[in-house]
Amino acid sequence: MKVLLAIGAGGAVGSMLRYVLALTVQRWAGTSFPLGTVIVNILGSFAIGLLYVWLIERIGAPQLLRPLLIIGVLGGFTTFSSFSLETVTLMMEASYGRALLNVTASVALCLIGTRLGMAIARLS
Repeated sequence: MKVLLAIGAGGAVGSMLRYVLALTVQRWAGTSFPLGTVIVNILGSFAIGLLYVWLIERIGAPQLLRPLLIIGVLGGFTTFSSFSLETVTLMMEASYGRALLNVTASVALCLIGTRLGMAIARLS
């Protein structure tokens, strides 16, 4: 139960951070390109790499810190960071085919899923 509360609290913080940062960048850039989202995804991917090494490999973080920060805060901030970590881990394990499949399937199928969801929503 403590883990779920930690993840939920972190997710709330991460979601709010994502909204504020993406909106700020978008207003600053003044472009129709989703630069705010790109920046959030890059920062989230960088942060998950940093935290993974620090929390798992270096300091042996307290039990709740990993779910709070990695799953909660960064999961709320951007799920792209989780996708990036999983893909890089596959590559580090020399599972290049699986890494490529993860990238290809995630990007292509998520785009298709988004378009399908939009189409279904427009039917009703």
